[in-house]
Amino acid sequence: MATIQARRIEKYEDLDDTEYCYYKSDGRWYLYMPGCGLAGLANHTVVSTTMERLHESFDLTTGHDSGKPVEKHGFLEKGIWRDARELSL
Repeated sequence: MATIQARRIEKYEDLDDTEYCYYKSDGRWYLYMPGCGLAGLANHTVVSTTMERLHESFDLTTGHDSGKPVEKHGFLEKGIWRDARELSL
């Protein structure tokens, strides 16, 4: 199963649009996924550790690529993204 290490950044301006990144701003967590865009996680249960590594299990549909909707379904656990489609194979 392929996994992707997401990088914890301090703010949106530190985002690298070629990699999975997550950050906290004004008490809210955000996750960026290449080719999909930025997702706010306010409607999900987020558990953060003392190292500020995001632990989030959710089903996420978000984003666009050249104007076409993109769906991402998976889990971000301790900073590692796991695609739900690969988990179901």
